[in-house]
Amino acid sequence: MAKEKIIAIVGRTNVGKSTLFNRLCGKKEAIVHDMPGVTRDRREGRGHLGDLTFKVIDTAGLEETTSLAKAMWQQTEKAIEEADIILMVVDARSDINPLDMRLAQDLRPLKKPVLLLANKCEGNAQFLAASESYKLGLGDPIAVSGEHGQGMLDLFQALLPYFPQDEETEEEPAETNSALKIAIVGRPNVGKSTLVNRLLGQERMLTGPEAGVTRDAISIDFEWKGKPVVLTDTAGLRRRSRVDFSLEKISAADTRRALNFAEVVIVVVDANIPLENQDLQIARQVVEEGRALVVAVNKWDTIADPRKKMNEIKTKLHDSLQQVKGVPLVTLSAKTGVGVDLLMKEVFHINEIWNKRVQTHRLNEWLKQMTEAHPPPVAKNGRRIPMRYMTQVNTRPPTFVIFSSNPAELPESYLRYLSNGLRDHFGLTGIPIRIHMRKRENPYVLKGKKANK
Repeated sequence: MAKEKIIAIVGRTNVGKSTLFNRLCGKKEAIVHDMPGVTRDRREGRGHLGDLTFKVIDTAGLEETTSLAKAMWQQTEKAIEEADIILMVVDARSDINPLDMRLAQDLRPLKKPVLLLANKCEGNAQFLAASESYKLGLGDPIAVSGEHGQGMLDLFQALLPYFPQDEETEEEPAETNSALKIAIVGRPNVGKSTLVNRLLGQERMLTGPEAGVTRDAISIDFEWKGKPVVLTDTAGLRRRSRVDFSLEKISAADTRRALNFAEVVIVVVDANIPLENQDLQIARQVVEEGRALVVAVNKWDTIADPRKKMNEIKTKLHDSLQQVKGVPLVTLSAKTGVGVDLLMKEVFHINEIWNKRVQTHRLNEWLKQMTEAHPPPVAKNGRRIPMRYMTQVNTRPPTFVIFSSNPAELPESYLRYLSNGLRDHFGLTGIPIRIHMRKRENPYVLKGKKANK
């Protein structure tokens, strides 16, 4: 078993080191604030990037000399000494200053890899500003945004040569110790708050026949059969053209924020008028955000012909959400409690799929089989578009990268073919997945060539 790599994040104050640390750890472990100097001690965490796992150390920012700054810098020096790889972070929105230059001067003589990260590159202007970083003499800067997750593929590519080739990450189940974050969304008056009360076993949320009783997104901690859950009830979402009351606009924005922070989203629909355009629009928004989706058809006890109604719903769901075939569909009555146990069972199951990670060697074996069964199309130069290498770079949702020397000419139809194959072969049904094409050489091949030289 190879020794775990250690990565230290260094830089002056307020360049976004803690934000990047949180991004690599996949959770908000470090406090982030606009005020410089919030981080004073070293903070360690478990980092993940693609199929790479490592220990990551967040350090105090370099600042002008004071007695406290000296003590903070001593902690940073210990992290640098301990680390196998160093990430020096600069702010792409501001000019390189003397503190950046001094830190780069200290890092250049080290006999260990130092990668330069130009952080806060959320827009084109910031990407241009990243060119300022060249004057530090640490090579090509990697443009990233720790806050928004941009540039993580490029960072993955830069780190990959420093990890053993034979190091494989087993498929990882969903975290079981942390609370599952569930948001309940839907149109007004479909029974969202009634469902929350049923799950909690108490009249926690106000309910009533009037639409729009709930205005705030309310989060409640509870346990479902011993499993911790954070459940968020939200205000009903209407078509934006009908949202003209200022408080309702705020409520709708609050609902969308709750959706963004959720892991699994339950879209509740009324069985008597299910899957209207607004229901489908909400479901599409959940998918676009990359969240796991479960459709709950409430008030099922009021339906006279359940079989006919179910066929109608399944047909409409299949036709309207083809990008996430197999979305869990559960019928229930929040008023009586029938079907609620099955709903929560599907919620935890879809979360496991959403967190699934596939080993790199299995992906490349599958990719070879898929391209042999149905070869990629011929490019303009008369040659077939090669699929050189594939890896999973993220979960939640599962995100994959395929490297090719000519990715631009690959048609969407072939990507859909690969996407459908991924779902069927690795059991990724019912969740959004992402496939990105990148024009890069196989990093393992490049590493081998360098070794031969």
